[in-house]
Amino acid sequence: MTDFKNYLYYNKIMDTRQTAVVALSGGVDSSVTALLLQQQGYEVIGLTGRMINASDSVVYNAKRVADKLQIKHYVFDASEKFKDKVINYFINSYRNGRTPNPCIMCNQFIKWGVLFDYALNELDADIFATGHYADIRYVDGVYKLYPAKDEHKDQLYFLYRLGQKHLSKTVFPLHKYDKEQVRQMAVNFNLPPKDSKDSQDICFIQKPMTTKKFLSEKFGAQKGDFIDILTGKKWGEHQGCYQYTIGQRKGIGIAAPYPLYVIDIDVKKNIVYVGREEDNYKTNCRITDLNLTYPLEKYEFDAWVKIRYNMQHKKAHVRLFNDFADIEFYEPVNSITNGQSGVLYDLDDKHLLGGGIVVR
Repeated sequence: MTDFKNYLYYNKIMDTRQTAVVALSGGVDSSVTALLLQQQGYEVIGLTGRMINASDSVVYNAKRVADKLQIKHYVFDASEKFKDKVINYFINSYRNGRTPNPCIMCNQFIKWGVLFDYALNELDADIFATGHYADIRYVDGVYKLYPAKDEHKDQLYFLYRLGQKHLSKTVFPLHKYDKEQVRQMAVNFNLPPKDSKDSQDICFIQKPMTTKKFLSEKFGAQKGDFIDILTGKKWGEHQGCYQYTIGQRKGIGIAAPYPLYVIDIDVKKNIVYVGREEDNYKTNCRITDLNLTYPLEKYEFDAWVKIRYNMQHKKAHVRLFNDFADIEFYEPVNSITNGQSGVLYDLDDKHLLGGGIVVR
């Protein structure tokens, strides 16, 4: 039965009138996603979320793509939800000494929140699609997320909040392609964003604004001390601990006989603790607000773990509890940071198991 469902899933044996709603941003990835689904026989509808004031350009670009493909295009005002669940989360994380992952919250509450619900409930979508690089497979009675072909674009880390309800109605057509192939398809079919660059990570902080300037406008100057994590020596002063993150080296602005790294942050005392690179390594952490992609049979096991997106998988021993997990790495890892996401992957094939928010 499982093989048959896989066959249906991958070969798209379907009623040609099935409807695919694509989260259409006007960028290369979502545009080619819409193109591929259209070629597979779906009735494709573009759905664009209006999230910030700068979204006018996103809506305009998405409409150009929809017009090129001759598909219907809808715009959903998600600005209030986006402000509440993404922007406020971002600000409050820094206020509390944590380093956030806004893209993960956007996926949970916007793309697979209000847009997913609107697609299925209002647009009668049979499937929901985005331009993420990930591979959904139906295995042993559950949907699982596997790495995409392009290991440099693999986005499982950002998708750990998704569950079976979402995965059962979602497709990622780009999983079998690398980025250059996707760009070439955009060129071949003369799609409007064929020469556009990849979108920036924090969409609500537009250039020339920077994250540091954005937070400085929110919090203002808050004079505090740089303190050595081992000796207690005061190295200097800063203008707000929210400007720093664990593991940071550049931008500290302290003249020292050796490179200094941010080792810890005490937001209540407004202290940024610094030290040598070796002071920044730990072997354990906890992840809270745990979400599992599918039910796991074991509560204690070895897995690959990432505690930030741009890092190699590290082997660790995992113990699951009701809503958190304790992680013990087999070798020390650097820059374990409060507020980032700790994501778990199967030890054999690196499919996604779940994840949560890192607590040091």
